[in-house]
Amino acid sequence: EYPFHRRVSGFTSSLRASSAETFIPTSVDLANGLHRPHQKPAILRKISAAQQLSASEVVTHLGQTVVLASGTLSVLLHCEAVGNPKPTISWAKNGEEVKYNDRLLLQPDDSLQILAPVEADVGFYACNASNALGSDSVSIAVTLAGKPLIKASRATMINTESPAVTVDIGSMLKTIQKANVSINCQVAGVPEAKVTWFKNKVKLSSTHHLHDGLLLIANVSLSDQGLYSCKAANLHGEVTESSQLLVLEPPRPLPHLDDLTAVLSSAGPRTHSVLTSPSGTKLSVSPGSSALIGCAVDGHPTPNITWLYSGKPLSLRHQLLAAGRILQILNVSDFTDGEFSCLAQNEAGSLTQVMTLAIQEYRWSVDKLTACSASCGHRGLQLPQLRCLLDGAEVNASYCGETPKPSLQPIACNRRDCPSRWMVTSWSPCTRSCGGGTQTRRVTCQRLTAKGSSVPMSNEACAQMSKRPVDTQNCNRQPCVEWVASSWGQCNGPCIGPRLAVQHRQIFCQTKDGTSVSSDQCSSLPRPLSTQNCWTDVCGVHWRVSLWTVCTATCGNYGFQSRRVDCVHIRTNKPMMEHHCSWRPRPANWQRCNITPCENGTLLRGGEAEWCRSRKEGRAVSEKRSTAPC
Repeated sequence: EYPFHRRVSGFTSSLRASSAETFIPTSVDLANGLHRPHQKPAILRKISAAQQLSASEVVTHLGQTVVLASGTLSVLLHCEAVGNPKPTISWAKNGEEVKYNDRLLLQPDDSLQILAPVEADVGFYACNASNALGSDSVSIAVTLAGKPLIKASRATMINTESPAVTVDIGSMLKTIQKANVSINCQVAGVPEAKVTWFKNKVKLSSTHHLHDGLLLIANVSLSDQGLYSCKAANLHGEVTESSQLLVLEPPRPLPHLDDLTAVLSSAGPRTHSVLTSPSGTKLSVSPGSSALIGCAVDGHPTPNITWLYSGKPLSLRHQLLAAGRILQILNVSDFTDGEFSCLAQNEAGSLTQVMTLAIQEYRWSVDKLTACSASCGHRGLQLPQLRCLLDGAEVNASYCGETPKPSLQPIACNRRDCPSRWMVTSWSPCTRSCGGGTQTRRVTCQRLTAKGSSVPMSNEACAQMSKRPVDTQNCNRQPCVEWVASSWGQCNGPCIGPRLAVQHRQIFCQTKDGTSVSSDQCSSLPRPLSTQNCWTDVCGVHWRVSLWTVCTATCGNYGFQSRRVDCVHIRTNKPMMEHHCSWRPRPANWQRCNITPCENGTLLRGGEAEWCRSRKEGRAVSEKRSTAPC
């Protein structure tokens, strides 16, 4: 509106060298504005060349920079505003409402007076004028000895929608990508302070959008994140304020989740997996199995994930894996059919992805029938096939054990008249048991009706369908055979008891005409015995024993005695071969004797002593005594 002045470091200063003062109300018609009804507030700015006000008692209007000196006793800040209704005036320092006390006084004309100013009073003072139609605000800087001063904010702003956002330096800004960000660094100082911008302590080049303390970051992305610093400097010193810029990315869905693949590889065979999605996915599982539900989302900062079941927080048994991105349901039977959702949230926004769980049930099915038991007549039946199904697939019937079985009723089928056919009776018994005989049966042509009755038909009716079966056949054509035994042999086999031995004969299989054939052909006939016991005098034998000889020692551990044992005939008392007596145990022919301790000096019998001497001298001795002691 007024081309003869411009904003410099956030304040109004004249470009003219003249010190003449003029009061210009902003947003006001110069000719009629003071009398226009219903006018928004407008604060009068004082336009003059930049100057240092440092008298002991400083009286100044807005638009000036006040420099406190050691002799400054009072500072009076005037604020004049126009508007209709009359504006209400309030004061703020560095963005916070001024708390009046015995040093900070609000005068009746709405001026702010600072008595005995100190270093803590340095800062930006803003006069705010407001009425029902709006508000206006103008600042004035109070510095110490002309040192630079930066108007800083300690606010935190989060922008999730607006395409453009402006903040004061000192603020923390969190904004969405592609927004245009302006950081305002309003400075004061006498002489005027120079502004320099830095990002992460590195000076920004002139290629950045810098204009009168305003930094513009267009179309921000994740690479623009960082700490932006504004340094104001003049010959009296320098000061720096910083703002942290964080670029937000709202949660967005991802096509896959690597963590889910890794967890599934170590899970059991009855574990199912599925990813949630914004449009919704579906998982059908069998009872008793487990499920892994993944929430594949990304965002900046990393979204926090909350799992819900049917819109409410989970309360039944579950586990969260992979920092909450995977929900593990240990047993789906703990839940009913319902919707699982994962809510991903960060400062940029939120995203909900859903998955519908369908728990399949085991059920009996009778949708199949067995083949009909007859092609015609009155007895055709079909039985329903009972099957246990899960999601349409047949499973082991044991899974349906807790489900009541439906009742099964046979279904009649193919109940119609049968075509004419040959009917036969059973064969009659064979006329002979061997050597060739005949047997007969009755063959008739009949038709079975749907009611179960049999109607005789002419042979020609059946002959058109099939050849007539035979009614006579040969039978038992195998030759007639028998077992034939030879005479018994002599009774001279091995003795098996007193006067008892064994005798043998041969058994043959032959036909009635005396021709010998294989024994297999007589296998169906009782076979005669080929061995029997018999009496013989040869086996009238027994073991005969003599008296024991004198013991070879009177004491000690080596005495023994012997006797004679022979197999003899009972009647003749003549010796026989020992195998004739083998049916009885043979008596012992020697034994130990006089096994008692010997006293000192006890000698061997004379004969035994001589035998021992001969053995020691190497002379020939009888080996029959080789077991005697020496």
